[in-house]
Amino acid sequence: MPRNSRSVQYTTSPLLASKTPVWRSKFIVAAIAMGFMVLAARAAYVQVIDNAFFQRQGEVRFARTLELPASRGRILDRNGLLLASSVIAPSIWAIPEDIERDDPDVKAKLKLVAKLLEMPQKDFDKKLVDEDKTFVWIKRQVDAPIAKQIADLNIKGLYQRKEYKRQYPEGEAAAHVVGFTNVEDHGQEGIELQFDKELGGKPGSRRVIKDRLGRVVEGVGDAVPPYDGKDIQLSVDSKVQFFAYQKLRDAVIARRAKAGSVVVLDAVTGEVLALANYPSYVPDKRQNLTGEMLRNRALTDTFEPGSTMKPITVAMALEAGRVKPSTLIDTGPGRFQLGGFTISDTHNYGVLTVEGVIQKSSNVGALKIAQRMQPQEMWDTYTALGYGQKPQIQFPGAVTGRLRPWKNWKPVEQATMAYGYGLSASLFQMAHSYTSFAHDGRLIPVTILKSPEPAVGVPVFSPENAHAVRKMLQMAAGPGGTGQLAQTVGYSVGGKSGTAHKQVGKGYASNKYRAWFTGMAPIEKPRIIVGVMIDEPSDGKYFGGIAAAPVFSEVVQQTLRMMNVAPDLAVKPLVMTQGVDESF
Repeated sequence: MPRNSRSVQYTTSPLLASKTPVWRSKFIVAAIAMGFMVLAARAAYVQVIDNAFFQRQGEVRFARTLELPASRGRILDRNGLLLASSVIAPSIWAIPEDIERDDPDVKAKLKLVAKLLEMPQKDFDKKLVDEDKTFVWIKRQVDAPIAKQIADLNIKGLYQRKEYKRQYPEGEAAAHVVGFTNVEDHGQEGIELQFDKELGGKPGSRRVIKDRLGRVVEGVGDAVPPYDGKDIQLSVDSKVQFFAYQKLRDAVIARRAKAGSVVVLDAVTGEVLALANYPSYVPDKRQNLTGEMLRNRALTDTFEPGSTMKPITVAMALEAGRVKPSTLIDTGPGRFQLGGFTISDTHNYGVLTVEGVIQKSSNVGALKIAQRMQPQEMWDTYTALGYGQKPQIQFPGAVTGRLRPWKNWKPVEQATMAYGYGLSASLFQMAHSYTSFAHDGRLIPVTILKSPEPAVGVPVFSPENAHAVRKMLQMAAGPGGTGQLAQTVGYSVGGKSGTAHKQVGKGYASNKYRAWFTGMAPIEKPRIIVGVMIDEPSDGKYFGGIAAAPVFSEVVQQTLRMMNVAPDLAVKPLVMTQGVDESF
């Protein structure tokens, strides 16, 4: 028999010779046909009738919506100089499972990446091993030259995303004005926070298909372009801001003080020209930032303002017709008993005119003037000037201060409020209230946005009484006054110093003070208002006329020159240094 199996005669096989029932063949054919029909129906259902679920699952695996970041708007000073702007800063990310870390060449490149990013090698390796295998941020917002060097290494699994980061050219001088953003480019403090929506714009989007390596292989639909943020122009003058910060910093250091603030307002438009605080910080370098540096003290910290309230006490008494500038007030023997408390002056000034009460800063004189007023009259005036109310300014963090309802005042509280104890205010509130003297009795609204139009204020005092108080402020800053060091070269000034014990718990610290000086210049037609606060000077010179007035003088002189305000004094004013009462 041949060995080749192909010679077998299958037709003679007994298996093939057996007869098979016809129904069996028909059943098999029908079953196969039914199976095809079920598969066809399922395919039609999946692809035509109810395909949404499967499309979603496919999109989850391959389709991605890429965000197209919008460029954040710039923050400009009143002259168009940059206070904050955005620059391209790519972020580095990786798909760890796609990085061939066993390859010696890749290992060497990864070490170079860690060095370029200034990351410890241990931390860099940990991101690639311990975190998500499909996505991990390596470092956000890298400088563009560094990002380019990393891109040139062409490491598989290491990618970049276009992002922006903020730069702040004025640094710590304007930090408390502009604030800063977080890594997601959202405002966290200052103007960046207040106008976050306007500055941030609206990001765009692009729908794409990616392969398993994260590479874009196809675009889907039309891209939605990003809408860049708007620029915000402030009323702040960056040169005035820098100078005010510099002089404040020098004074805080010289006086060995805890902190300080300066506010500069335009007395005509109500614009904020400077808002400086020390200590400060660099907005784009916040590694060692503390709460002490972050706090915008001019707006967030409230104090008992001390003698800087005395001009307001006199102004309300003038307005009510209870006194005149020439009215005599007996302050002898330099102390006054009221409700078990003794209120004292540093000297026995005897009989003073109302003008003399401001010039000599007499506590006894101020309380005797206040006693001629009704509590509600005083409360109404304080409220009209903004005390006990949140300042209406486009800036976050401004606080209300404290002004108790007049019905709850005791006689001694009414008396102490006359010279600045028993109520609290921020430096910003104090400077704002002085616009009523500078603007012929009208309290003008303040703004931190550029607004060159003259402000229309709300009348609080008559023009005559406002002028009378300005004259008293000039006397207080002149010979025989408590603020002689506030005088400047070429410009007449007026202002009031204040020195207040700091409240600690339910009492007052005997060796902790805040020194104030608030005033304006030129005195006949005020152009600016400047408020200065030095917190806890500890070199022994803690009086407002010594610690704060010199800062006022320097800021006023430099600011008026920058504003091209013509001098109104022909010669340098004579400053009397002997016999100066520095107690207030």
